[in-house]
Amino acid sequence: MDLSKKLMAEFIGTFWLVLGGCGSAVLAAGYPDVGIGWLGVSLAFGLTVLTMAFAVGHISGGHFNPAVSFGLWAGGRFDAKELLPYIIAQVVGAIAGAAVLYVIASGNSDFSLAGGFASNGYGEHSPNGYSMQAVLVTEVVMTFAFLIIILGATHKLAPAGFAGIPIGLGLTLIHLISIPVSNTSVNPARSTGPALFVGDWATSQLWLFWVAPIVGAILAGFVYRWMCPQQD
Repeated sequence: MDLSKKLMAEFIGTFWLVLGGCGSAVLAAGYPDVGIGWLGVSLAFGLTVLTMAFAVGHISGGHFNPAVSFGLWAGGRFDAKELLPYIIAQVVGAIAGAAVLYVIASGNSDFSLAGGFASNGYGEHSPNGYSMQAVLVTEVVMTFAFLIIILGATHKLAPAGFAGIPIGLGLTLIHLISIPVSNTSVNPARSTGPALFVGDWATSQLWLFWVAPIVGAILAGFVYRWMCPQQD
């Protein structure tokens, strides 16, 4: 497949992940009577990955996440020369998704970026006030688990054609666990899009949501490659 087509697929998939996942948090989570809450936001993030895995996953592999690209590289499933182009496409897609979300959200007179705009954070910017150490551990471990799910579901010995389902459900579960801790990243691109609009604390804490997911993903790639090498 031509690289430009792969990059467009990664752009669209990451755009949809941010617009759908972060959009559910910004636009639909907080209403007292009909809001979807953390459960709905968790499901929304899982659905974005599930739908795009089937829509464009056959074009690009359906990463939509720099950590996933690093993890697949560490697991021997992805060529290093495509890492940087994939990451750029993912980050640009995330920023575009956040931009569209901002245009929509700002149409409400009550909207304010002070609400966080679904940004990830630690300390006073964690949804439940978790420390930097707690958030760091959470993001490493959750991303590690996410990559183990991805590597297992896409292995040649796994049932073909169903990978998007466990991956989407896995991301839902991860959000159910970790939204209260970090607002759930496990995806540096997802964190970057909203943070650029919030600025201030969101961009100053963004480093953690690049470092921790990538570390967790690379560890998972090496571990899974050792446990279950890809079969020819």
